[in-house]
Amino acid sequence: MTQKRSEPNPHSLEKMPTGIEGFDEITSGGLPRNRTTLLMGGPGCGKTVFALQTLVNGIRRWAEPGIFVAFEENTAQIVANAATFGWDLQSQERQGLFFLDTHLSPTVARAGDFGLTTLLASLEARIKKMGTRRIVFDGIDVLLTLLNDPAAERHELFHLREWASQNGLTCLLTAKTEESAPFLGQWSGVMEFMADCVIRFDHHQVDRDSLREVRVVKYCGSGFASNKFPFVIGPEGIDVVSPGTGEIDHPVFTERVSSGIERLDTMLGGGYFRGSSVLITGVPGTAKSTLAGAFAEAACRRGERTLYISFEEMGDQIVRNLSSVGLRLRPHVRSGVLRMYSSQVEGRNAEEHIAQIKALIREQRPRCVVIDPVSAMVRSGGAALDIAKRLVYLCKVEGITLVCICLLEGSNPEGEETQVQISTIADTWIQLSYVVNAGERNRALTIIKSRGMKHSNQVRELVLSERGVTLTDVYTAGGEVLMGTLRWEREAAEQAEIGVLQAETNRKRSDLERARAEALARIEALRRELSARQAELDLLAAEQDRSERRSGVHQRDLLERRGADASVSRRSGRLQRGQKKSKKQP
Repeated sequence: MTQKRSEPNPHSLEKMPTGIEGFDEITSGGLPRNRTTLLMGGPGCGKTVFALQTLVNGIRRWAEPGIFVAFEENTAQIVANAATFGWDLQSQERQGLFFLDTHLSPTVARAGDFGLTTLLASLEARIKKMGTRRIVFDGIDVLLTLLNDPAAERHELFHLREWASQNGLTCLLTAKTEESAPFLGQWSGVMEFMADCVIRFDHHQVDRDSLREVRVVKYCGSGFASNKFPFVIGPEGIDVVSPGTGEIDHPVFTERVSSGIERLDTMLGGGYFRGSSVLITGVPGTAKSTLAGAFAEAACRRGERTLYISFEEMGDQIVRNLSSVGLRLRPHVRSGVLRMYSSQVEGRNAEEHIAQIKALIREQRPRCVVIDPVSAMVRSGGAALDIAKRLVYLCKVEGITLVCICLLEGSNPEGEETQVQISTIADTWIQLSYVVNAGERNRALTIIKSRGMKHSNQVRELVLSERGVTLTDVYTAGGEVLMGTLRWEREAAEQAEIGVLQAETNRKRSDLERARAEALARIEALRRELSARQAELDLLAAEQDRSERRSGVHQRDLLERRGADASVSRRSGRLQRGQKKSKKQP
């Protein structure tokens, strides 16, 4: 049931969205508008990238001009670094982005000779001219280490906060943490106290994997998620992995899409559901990639853009191997409908891999995605189940049908469990295994679960040939399911037995039909003989009748000639009639 959205509180804190995916979710909207935010962290943890990305997004998405004041790097370095994220800062400058290099020397940056007041006064004219809404002071700790009067320094920090608010600016300060710069110990607490929002960035090693995390330490006037959240610096900048809103909300489809194998579609009752997640598990060599390739080829034949991500083989190698079983992917790669992307697992952590997958999805806009194998990302570190959930939910939100391959290993490779535990959240789970019998290894396919559809519970033999991929019918003998050579031998023996029985049946049928024909011929002959005898009897009776009539006439003539009286003549006539009657009776 859809819940009614609550009306926004008119007295709630106004927020400025950063446009950084994930971060605006954990802060419920972004940074506090017209207030000061402190970004703290060690070197290489992403503070400057976060601040610069906020300015770039402000110009691109909300047409809010911004100013970047650098105390450490110069503009040329910043522009060069930003180019790696696809940010053309020179064009952004024309649209409302201004850079100011402020390199201080210890002799100049003395209290009274130079302070933030002088810098802020020089910026006000620029702010009014540009209509600036966002401003960044990158490396504010550099100024603090050069100033030599603690009281003046504290005054400058609070003055900066008030100045930003009076000018309607959302101000971001970046500074090093105490761990990376011990000399900031006394000023770290002052900066955190002064800022309305404090965000800490961390970059550390987990085993051999590099991991970046962000945590909102303080946020005056607003609730926020206080846990640490991993993030990556990807091809398009920072991407924070947030837990989402907690509400599951994605499109649900009733449309079916083909698995690429006709008999598997039949076992599934019509194929996969559009937008569902499919898990294919099995030990090495059980044709997991083949099933995924069949799905990808079927999608391409429908004209649907497809993304095939491999963590173990090159795309060309996969295309070549699948051609041996009749799956032709190369024409679809050439047309651009299918994109093959290969990446080594080592060298990136799981968060970076997910960020790359999201970037590929945004670029390719696929309807179908294959990840081969998703279990490889476990070797990149991170929470396996969390990684799987995010991948599945990402595809569901976009209406993408996702097929994931997972390698089964360990002491029980035939068991119904997976290394990344994705089986608990997958909509359809297909398991491939080996059946070893009589010195032969054959592939078997089982549908363990498939939500929302009545699927087959049979174990089918998966057969690969140059003509394609298919599933055989279930064949049992003596209560045992037979596969491979044993099946072929038993089928051949049964066909031979059927042939012998058929031949014997045909012979008996021929004999019976011949005997029946002979009997019918004899019956017909008897019928003709009976008809002839009856004709003879009828002829004889007619002849006898004529003879008697002639004899009676002759007798009357004789009596008349001899002068017999009438009584004798009548008596003679009755006698003759009686004789005829007696002859007719049996």
